[in-house]
Amino acid sequence: MRIALAAAALSATAFAASAAAEEGGQSDAMTSALAAGYKAAFTCSATFNANQSLAEIEANELTGIYPDYRSALRSLGRAQIDSANKTVSVAYDSALPPRMAVWRPGMGCAQLPIGADASAADYVPGFSSWPEPTAPDRSTAIGSNVVITSNVAFFERLEVPVTFAFDGQSYGEDNRTSALVIAQNGQIIAERYARGIDAETPQRTWSVAKSIAATLIGVADEQGILELDFPAVIEAWTAGGDPRREITVRNLLHMSSGLDSGERGSRTDRIYFGGQRVIDKAVTASLEAVPGARWKYANNDTLLAVRALREAMEDDAAYHRFPYEALLLKIGAERTTLETDWNGDYLASSQVWSTARDLARIGQLYLQDGVWGGERLLPEGWVEFVTTPAPDQPEIDLGYGAQFWLLNNADGVPEDTFAAMGHRGQFIVIVPSKNVVIVRRGYDESGGDGFDIARFTADVLTALEPDEYEQLVDEEGFAVYDEDGNPVYVLTPEQEFELELRRERERARN
Repeated sequence: MRIALAAAALSATAFAASAAAEEGGQSDAMTSALAAGYKAAFTCSATFNANQSLAEIEANELTGIYPDYRSALRSLGRAQIDSANKTVSVAYDSALPPRMAVWRPGMGCAQLPIGADASAADYVPGFSSWPEPTAPDRSTAIGSNVVITSNVAFFERLEVPVTFAFDGQSYGEDNRTSALVIAQNGQIIAERYARGIDAETPQRTWSVAKSIAATLIGVADEQGILELDFPAVIEAWTAGGDPRREITVRNLLHMSSGLDSGERGSRTDRIYFGGQRVIDKAVTASLEAVPGARWKYANNDTLLAVRALREAMEDDAAYHRFPYEALLLKIGAERTTLETDWNGDYLASSQVWSTARDLARIGQLYLQDGVWGGERLLPEGWVEFVTTPAPDQPEIDLGYGAQFWLLNNADGVPEDTFAAMGHRGQFIVIVPSKNVVIVRRGYDESGGDGFDIARFTADVLTALEPDEYEQLVDEEGFAVYDEDGNPVYVLTPEQEFELELRRERERARN
C-alpha cells in the first residue's frame, strides 16, 4: 500500500532525522549534554505530568529513542528526582552542572540551558495556581450535545482491529501501542490501553502538537488577535530591510516560511533537549527561499507561529492562559499540558502532553466545524483551510494542509480524511464523511517501520460499515453461519484465531 510506504518514509526522515543533519554537526560533548537533557526532560515530564513509575519511564520514554542518542544515554547515571522542588537532574560532565528540567503546574517541564545550575530555575515562569481536573474522565461522550447510545455493538465490531493494534506486528514491526480511542458521532465506541497508560495518563504528543498549535492560531484568528495573511509579528524581523518581515502566519502554518532549518527541519534538539530558547534558535534563522513557495517540514515554522501569537498579544500572562482558557478547558481537555522553554515560549511543535481522550476532543472539534456547546471557537472555513493542500507539497503520498497531514491517497480511506501525526506513533485521524475520530498513541521504535495508520483506519471504517451478515449474529457476536449452516462471512485466519480467543474468554467468564 503506497500510503504505508509513505508513512514509513516519513517516520524515518521527517520525524527521525539525525540531530547532526539539522544542527550542522555536533561534538561528542554536545551529544552527551543533549542526551542528558533528553533524559532529564522525559523523566521530569513523565513523572510530574503523567505520574509514571521509574520502570514505566525506562520502558516507555527512554527506550526506542533517537538512535544517535542511545549510546550516550546508556552511559548516563540515574536521574535525580527532587519531588519537593519538582526538578529532575542528570549528571553528564564533572566540570559542568547536571542538566536540569523544572516542572510547573500548567506549564510542565522546562529545560534549563546547558551550563546553568539549579539557581536558574528561579527565572522560569509559572502560574501562581492551577486547578485540578473537575472530575474523573469516564463518560463516553467526548463531543458537545452528544446523544448517548449503546455502544456494545461497536465494541464487538471493532474487537479484531483493536486487538491487532496492540500485538506489535499486525500493523507494522517495532510498534508499541499504548492507547486507542475510536469515536463516532461524538461518542467513544472503542477504547483500550497498555504499557501503564490509562484514560487519564498524558503522553507526549510529539508533532501532533503542531495540529494543536494550528487550532490555537485558529482560535486567535476568530478572536481577532492574528490574521492569516498579515505578516507574522516577530519584532526581531522588523529592523531595516529584513526580508523576513514578509513571512505571513499562513506561510508558517503551511510549512513554507522559506527559512533555513538545516537539511532536515524536524530536529530542533538544542531547543527540546539543550535548553535553548525559541528566540535563540528559531527566530534567528535566515531566509533561504521565497516565503510561500517551498514546502519544508520544519519545527521552527510552528514555533514561530506560536511566538507570533505571543508578540501579538503583548501580554505574557494572557498568552500563557490563552491555550487553556480559550480552547482546552472549553472542550473538556483538562489533562493536556503545553510545555515551554525557560523563557516562557510554548514549544507547541512537539512538547505537549495529552491523554488519548483529550486528543479525541481536538479531533471532535474539527468534526463539529469548530463549534463547541453553541460557541464558535474556530473561524468559519478554518476546517477547509487546514485541509486544503498547501501551495507546495511533500514528495510523498501524504498531502499537507496547514499543520495537518492529508490521507487523500490511501486505499480504503475516504478522500476527506486528515490527520495529526507525531513521532513514535502518535495520531489523530479525522474522517468527516464518517463522523469518526481515531486516536492512536504509542512508543514505537524511532527509525522503525512505524504503525500503519492508513491500513488501521481502513480496517476500522470497514468494521463500522453495516452489512447483511450483521443480521445473522450468533450468540458469540459473530455472524459466521446462517440458519442452514452455510457460511455467510468468510473469516481470515487471524479473525478465526481472534474468534476462538473470544470464545475462550467467554467460557472463562461464564
